[in-house]
Amino acid sequence: MPKTSIIIPCYNEARRLDLDGFTELAKKSAARLVFVDDGSTDNTQDVLRSLVDKIGKNAEILILPNNSGKGEAVRTGLLHAIDRGAAQIGYIDADMATPVIEVCRLMNALNDQPVDVVLGSRVALLGHCIERSPVRHYLGRVFATAASLTLNLPIYDTQCGAKFFNVTDHLKTALSDPFCSRWAFDVELIGRLNSLAGWSRIREFPLHQWYDRGGSNLSSVAMVWAFVDLLKIRRNLQKFSKR
Repeated sequence: MPKTSIIIPCYNEARRLDLDGFTELAKKSAARLVFVDDGSTDNTQDVLRSLVDKIGKNAEILILPNNSGKGEAVRTGLLHAIDRGAAQIGYIDADMATPVIEVCRLMNALNDQPVDVVLGSRVALLGHCIERSPVRHYLGRVFATAASLTLNLPIYDTQCGAKFFNVTDHLKTALSDPFCSRWAFDVELIGRLNSLAGWSRIREFPLHQWYDRGGSNLSSVAMVWAFVDLLKIRRNLQKFSKR
């Protein structure tokens, strides 16, 4: 059993799954890939079965009977990996907007740095290739500022879909309850970990490459609801910190 498991939440991703990318990732990372189908209504399951057959023993599919939202799909996959004995876990997006070389960098950072949480961060720096549409970039910056205020943490990018964790008792506790938000669950997870263990073991790592693949399930309406969810997350974190 590989010590690292990577969770990939999928909902109607048949056309967006980066099949070659995941095959390469399985070879280069030596991690177990856990694809969580979140009640897809297209042929995502068929595509995933073919991909898992191609990758072999270090890949599997979890099938959720109903669409529960990305947050619950990720949480289910992470808990499954912990139950299977993984020492490190993480999640990335089905379109592999964060390419293989960057996923491996984040995994290595978790091993090389005195941290328990590594967050990919999309910072447009000279010499880096961060491709995002202008609308998503500016909406993302506004949301990131609101999320940072909600968490009271100087965090640049809560919503990058590439995050890795050492499996600790604090992480298990943080994953014990469902998230209150379908899309802004990243904010709540970071907030729970901060409440339990403080931010000193959490680090953001600027990505060298990140590509907006287009066709995301995150609509403009969902973005608005994600802002509303920050209020619920703030209330829930206050309750969580009193445990």
